[in-house]
Order: sequence, then structure tokens, then C-alpha cells
Amino acid sequence: MQHILRLNPYKIRALAHRSMALSALRANSSLSVRLARYNNHMEQVRTLESVGYAQ
Repeated sequence: MQHILRLNPYKIRALAHRSMALSALRANSSLSVRLARYNNHMEQVRTLESVGYAQ
């Protein structure tokens, strides 16, 4: 049986947004701005992962 390795673009984008979320926490900005950016990226991660697992 042949196994085919396939990259899931949703998982790749989710990983990128997770990295951006962590970077947002370390940015040189006010706490409210950092938290807003973090929450925005993590919301996108959750959306991408739910779409990626549905396929």
C-alpha cells in the first residue's frame, strides 16, 4: 500500500498564525494592542483548524 504525504494548507496557515500570535505578545507595543493582536491571530488559528479538520 502506498502512502501519500500531503501538506494541509489550513494547518500550515494555522501554524503561521500561531507563530504570529506569540510574536504579538513579545512586540514593543502597549499591552492592549499586544493582546488584541494575539486574540485576532488565535481566532484565525481556531477557524483554520476547524475548517482543516472538517475536510
